[in-house]
Amino acid sequence: MSQDQKIFNTIPVGSLGLVTLKSCQTLGAKVDQYLVDWRNKRQDENSGTLAYRGYKQDSYILDVSTPRFGSGEAKCVIKESVRGKDLFLLVDVCNYSLTYTVCGHENHMSPDDHYADLKRVIAAVSGKARRITVIMPFLYESRQHKRSSRESLDCALALQELINMGVDNIITFDAHDPRVQNAIPLNGFETILPNYQFLKALLQNVDDIKCDPEHLMVISPDEGATGRAIYLATVLGVDMGMFYKRRDYTKIVDGRNPIVAHDFLGPDLAGKDAIIVDDMISSGDSMIDVARQLKKRNANRIFIVSTFGLFTNGLERFDKAYEEGLFYRMLTTNLVYQTEELLSKEYYINVDMSKYIALIIDTLNHDESISSLLNPAERINKILKEYGQK
Repeated sequence: MSQDQKIFNTIPVGSLGLVTLKSCQTLGAKVDQYLVDWRNKRQDENSGTLAYRGYKQDSYILDVSTPRFGSGEAKCVIKESVRGKDLFLLVDVCNYSLTYTVCGHENHMSPDDHYADLKRVIAAVSGKARRITVIMPFLYESRQHKRSSRESLDCALALQELINMGVDNIITFDAHDPRVQNAIPLNGFETILPNYQFLKALLQNVDDIKCDPEHLMVISPDEGATGRAIYLATVLGVDMGMFYKRRDYTKIVDGRNPIVAHDFLGPDLAGKDAIIVDDMISSGDSMIDVARQLKKRNANRIFIVSTFGLFTNGLERFDKAYEEGLFYRMLTTNLVYQTEELLSKEYYINVDMSKYIALIIDTLNHDESISSLLNPAERINKILKEYGQK
């Protein structure tokens, strides 16, 4: 059964509305265009009924703004009706490019600022919208998901706060630790892995890659990424290796214990291509060190694959590592803010997630299950066959 046939098994929950906060307008515009194109092409005998009122539109993005006062305080203004709408709120808490003025001084928006704006939108639409779904690709405070000493549990508190404000579902991508959903066990929470999109982009941009045990290996850069690497290696039918970090627990640098060394566990990878897979690239030190260790073990080409490319210390070290031949290509998604400098790099492959997000929104608006979208094994096998890899 095609996706359109599945969707027309049910009527929409409500008239679709997208709220793309300023941090997510570029991605939101692409998502909106997919939805407009799909729905304008659909033909169904019930599409003219009352249940489908407002189903086909030129745009589903609502006119919403979050202006700020000179003191730095802000508010949300909804400029059109949201009553009865099935709302999807998109926010990128990592978009540091946006600025605002406080008493004449320019500030860059932090994750805290973006999260506060999200809450303002929820407060403005609560009680009017039929359902509220938050799509937050990088989960706010997800790196502070557990206690290792007397610490705050920021991510768990944020999830509970959103639910208490009236949010029905929270959708994120590649959560740092999906067990954080235990903070809201009775509510909808989905963490989605973009494995299919990574493989599709890799096959489209690297013609001579061979996805078999003799030519390819998947590498986990640390213990936390092991689950991701196991899944990818399993669906590809290749071997997996992993590194574990030895840290100096007598010191704290930038809020964490510094890494002393990366130790490798796994079979011989001499002559094989290697895919290093992780959820995020922050400073990049760890990823580059892993690539260097793989090169010492005579790995062939190295592909760095990460859902979120934060690049908190800039791209200079990646430029240098590429010139040294430590890696061949780097893939990250457009789920977080990307600089023009990054998009122009010879070694960079952009993985566009807008179509996938649009498909999730379209399916949920019809109250259909997204379970088949969450497990892409069938689609991965299909595209591997399409490119002659199976």
